[in-house]
Amino acid sequence: MAADDEAAYRTFYQAYYERQWRYLLVVTSGDEDATADALQAALVRLVRHIKVFPSEAVFWSWLTVLARTALSDQRRKARRYLAFLDRFWRQARLARAPSEPADTDGCLLGFLDSELAVLPADERLLLEWKYFEHRSVRAIAEELQTSEKAVESRLVRVRRKLKQALLDDLKHE
Repeated sequence: MAADDEAAYRTFYQAYYERQWRYLLVVTSGDEDATADALQAALVRLVRHIKVFPSEAVFWSWLTVLARTALSDQRRKARRYLAFLDRFWRQARLARAPSEPADTDGCLLGFLDSELAVLPADERLLLEWKYFEHRSVRAIAEELQTSEKAVESRLVRVRRKLKQALLDDLKHE
């Protein structure tokens, strides 16, 4: 192989490819994609740096070192890429931050509180019973001495009114 003999490469491939595959499969804990990528990189390194070894045991040790370092380089490259993506998205969020409220949920809850405060008492009570106290429509109808259908209709009207008020608030924000 050191003399660029094609037959020597074929012999190597037949003798060591499966063995290296199994070795890397164990090292990667069964991750076949990582195994395939690392083995490909290790084979490229083998072709570039092949030399004569005193024994088969020393040659196999060298092959395992090539495989482990290829895998390590591959993982390091993946971590750098993920770190780059993380930095990119953080910077993109910071660039958008001045136009967005810092606490969107807090802002919406503030609008909701202020709109609930200006609702007529009977409408506010209806929403509180249904959504804060989790009462059923039947229980509310019994409390108000009316039909369930009437309660549902009132809830629809109040929700629409509240939704429109919140949308108006958000438009002005």
